[in-house]
Amino acid sequence: MKNKIYALLFLGLLATSCQITETIHLNQDGTGKIETESLRDEHSYMQVAGENYSKEEKFEDTTYVFKDFITKYSETFSKLPAFEKAIFQKYATVNVHIKKSSYEKEFRTTISQNFNTIEEVADLYKTEEYADDIENNYALVAEEHYYSVSYTFDGSLFKRTVEITDAVELKKQQDKIEGYKTQISKSKITQLYVLKYHFPRKIKTVSNTKAKISEDRKSLELQFLLSDCLQNPERTNLEVILE
Repeated sequence: MKNKIYALLFLGLLATSCQITETIHLNQDGTGKIETESLRDEHSYMQVAGENYSKEEKFEDTTYVFKDFITKYSETFSKLPAFEKAIFQKYATVNVHIKKSSYEKEFRTTISQNFNTIEEVADLYKTEEYADDIENNYALVAEEHYYSVSYTFDGSLFKRTVEITDAVELKKQQDKIEGYKTQISKSKITQLYVLKYHFPRKIKTVSNTKAKISEDRKSLELQFLLSDCLQNPERTNLEVILE
């Protein structure tokens, strides 16, 4: 049931129109900060919600650090297998801020993590689900994720790597998303997935030719359609070589 709920939420994100922005600030010594922000586009959402838009009553303003869940549910955490503990510990320093206000018309989730090396960064897109796992003692092995995101940086070469982890689940999601795309094809809605990366030195080359490089050549922006990324996550793979 839990996985079905998350699948519906995932597709709901696509249907209700959202912009997801992933921002990385990378320093020369390898330290930095990563942040993902999911923002509901209100103009697009109005088209989907119709008359229910004005009837919406929702308010939530929550901030937490993932390690708070590990501490609060320490009894549950202590009983987990070592490999599950290791996965959750990678999220310990992840910060989450969720604001959902139908009165201010602001629906935003910001998830961030400071890092000493970018290799230690967690797959931030799974943060809320993993917090829910600890709180409700769900089995991590029952998750139905179909891809993972990781990063590397050796001082000159930066890589964003997306790996398909479940080809069968990928196919299921591709079929569902295609159905949603057909349903909303006549609506003018925003579904952007944006990468914004800032580097300590000038960019020499970028693997994706659609990336827009700043005037000082130390940052780039790359935009995709969210639905395309969900259907083919590997399209967001990226390699950047610095001068």
